[in-house]
Amino acid sequence: MSKVIPFRAYIPGVVLSLAVAGLALLGDFAERQLTGEAWIEALVLAILLGAVVRLLLRRPATFDPGIEFSAKYFLEIAIVLLGSGISAAALASIGPEMLGAIAFVVFCVLAVSYGIGRFLGLPKRMAVLVACGNSICGNSAIAATAPVIQARPDDVASSIAFTAVLGVLTVLLLPLLVPVLRLSGVDYGILAGMTVYAVPQVFAATAPVSAVSVQVGMLVKLVRVMMLGPVVLLLSLVSTSRSGGGRRRPPLHRLVPWFIVGFLLTLAARSLGLIGEPAALVLSKASGALTVVAMAALGLGVDVRKVMQAGMRVSATVLLSLLALLAASYAMILLLQASAA
Repeated sequence: MSKVIPFRAYIPGVVLSLAVAGLALLGDFAERQLTGEAWIEALVLAILLGAVVRLLLRRPATFDPGIEFSAKYFLEIAIVLLGSGISAAALASIGPEMLGAIAFVVFCVLAVSYGIGRFLGLPKRMAVLVACGNSICGNSAIAATAPVIQARPDDVASSIAFTAVLGVLTVLLLPLLVPVLRLSGVDYGILAGMTVYAVPQVFAATAPVSAVSVQVGMLVKLVRVMMLGPVVLLLSLVSTSRSGGGRRRPPLHRLVPWFIVGFLLTLAARSLGLIGEPAALVLSKASGALTVVAMAALGLGVDVRKVMQAGMRVSATVLLSLLALLAASYAMILLLQASAA
């Protein structure tokens, strides 16, 4: 029987997590004001600042309950709210052929990325994190997958840190492929939507090319984000099945995480028009802010030495996985062109 923790025991850790998240958001705002872009996102800043605070303060155990609470529940609520940014109408405008192609590529690259990680010696959970981040939506996918597979904070921090760095480089270098591969505005939009990690980064990567690239890239990216629900649900079923051994099958609410159900319900509400555009924007911002708080809490539990030890293997896995995604995405474009001809 688990020990009941009084409410007041959570307060120090929650307040500390909120303070670190506030500093990260302030740093993100300062970057945008000074350079016009947040080259180090608030999510990554929150983890880095949290890790630094842990090193400097050597926090007492009284902070642990609130930090663990913030890392778990704020993130789960953020995932629920994430569904408000996706509507069935936007997805339908892409067409069934494109939807099927995107889903196929995501699942294939997910498997390939996991295989690369395991081949390079990454632990199973970290390989899953990198694969999900690479195949779906970067930091958000890693953060959403972590609680389902019970990943360690060190693994999550390593995956997000190295994925974030490569994500920025992708935004800068991807437009250079337009003349090399002779891509049209639509083709480049598909390539950017399939390979760039975060939604704002898709806009940054496509805006210098054309308005058509922006529109197509954002729609393709939304489909990739939509894949987060099915992938996390599948991982939950696999994780529960492996840990259960020969014991009686757990009830449905133990198999399907509540926040995945919430994500799907929010997506349905958005598609049915129950959540309008203004409300969706507010919920999206709230989801982002809660995720930053969760990442701050995660950073407060990170052992920096373990993160650095995994650095070379994680960075190699992320790079090779991104190259695999790029190749698969370009192959998808060629197949779509052939079918349309």
